[in-house]
Amino acid sequence: MTTTHPSVTQGLARWASDLQSTGIPAAIRARAKTSLIDTIGVSIAGSQTRVGRIARAVGLQAGSHGWSTLFSSAAHVSEQTAAFVNSVSAHALDFDDNCYAGVVHGSAVIVPAALAMGQKVNATGGELITAFVAGSECEYAIGAASRNVLYEQGWWTTGVLGPIGSCVAASHLLKLDPEKITSALGLAITGAGGTKACFGTDGKALMAGRAAEAGVVCALLAAQGARGPVDAIESTNGFVKLFNEGVFDPAAIDRLGSHWFSQEPGVDIKRIPVCLSSHAAVDAVMHLVATHRIRLDEIESIVCDVPPMVSRNLVYTHPETVQESQFSMQYAMAVSLKFGTLTLEHLDQKLLKNNELASLMARVHMRTGPLWDDAKLRQSAPEGAEVQLRLSSGKVFQLFRATARGSVGSPLSSQEIGDKFIACAAPAIGNGPAETLLSRLRTLDGDVFVRDLFESETPT
Repeated sequence: MTTTHPSVTQGLARWASDLQSTGIPAAIRARAKTSLIDTIGVSIAGSQTRVGRIARAVGLQAGSHGWSTLFSSAAHVSEQTAAFVNSVSAHALDFDDNCYAGVVHGSAVIVPAALAMGQKVNATGGELITAFVAGSECEYAIGAASRNVLYEQGWWTTGVLGPIGSCVAASHLLKLDPEKITSALGLAITGAGGTKACFGTDGKALMAGRAAEAGVVCALLAAQGARGPVDAIESTNGFVKLFNEGVFDPAAIDRLGSHWFSQEPGVDIKRIPVCLSSHAAVDAVMHLVATHRIRLDEIESIVCDVPPMVSRNLVYTHPETVQESQFSMQYAMAVSLKFGTLTLEHLDQKLLKNNELASLMARVHMRTGPLWDDAKLRQSAPEGAEVQLRLSSGKVFQLFRATARGSVGSPLSSQEIGDKFIACAAPAIGNGPAETLLSRLRTLDGDVFVRDLFESETPT
């Protein structure tokens, strides 16, 4: 179908094709580098998980060879295989970042795709960052234009929107012209999908991997001359109608380059390795316990008044698996209270049988009260929480948090980002290689070649 005016995908393609490093503000490039560092760290950790190992085994069975690195492995494979496997690893622990422009896990999909393609074409770190920004901003622009309708309907936005970001990043590194990027996007969008039924299962990480792989494959297909629909967004049978109930705000697309979605609403970096929906509540209860010096045996009940999004995401009140525990307010609260924090070590099947944790979990309750009838509050605090902590003495303490530590308004420091990276990477590749890799990544925005980043990264 030929359109009279440029379609949405044509607009994205032209903007992405024209984007140069000099057109990206230094603050945005710095944010991009932080996302790259954080995502590579959690990917290396995730490569050691059961689902990460499954994805790697399947990827290696494909027998394809290339320039692209599999994290925590000496193997080099094709760019599409690396994008799939490393993206699964990036999301395996649910420790990767999040953006409310679409409510997507952007980096877990875009970073592996961009890295894999960057290694194929022997890109520099500076080129990698530019491609990552192009992919992120295009994906977040579509997410913002969707006004979160598809997320509220039960679509898993990372699966639906992720191929857009990975496709644009891969296309930018291949230096495709606007016409070919438009075709690549058309192929990526018409083949996208994913539902939130995957939460608490291997499907969530595996679908992230498929989104990364799809973007890379569609870029490669378009580079060879494959054509996709120009109007994949606005077609009668396209994204807006079928995924988003006809809702779409084209102004979000028009703002590309003058507004940076990675800055506003921004990208949230996770402090603890569970669903972001629990983080604000955990921060609130930990603040109350520390401020008032509350002992665990004094706690009678903890009531978390949360917005509808949180209630729908944290569905496991009595988790039976590690994956279910990552979508449980009760588990996040109980572990944080008992151990003073929640780390990767606490994603342990044995802890689900711990009697003290079970007792704490039984005292944690979640509800969505009238507070959240306010649409403006739901928008400003989509995963916020008002926590009421009641003691056996009858005393009651209460605290509201709109966002969690690690959010745009309360970012983790450079030291905390580095510490998280080492905590994720060192158990898999050793402390020395992890420190070396972190040092290289911190100087990524320059002429260093992406192929050289991982040359000493070998499993212990």
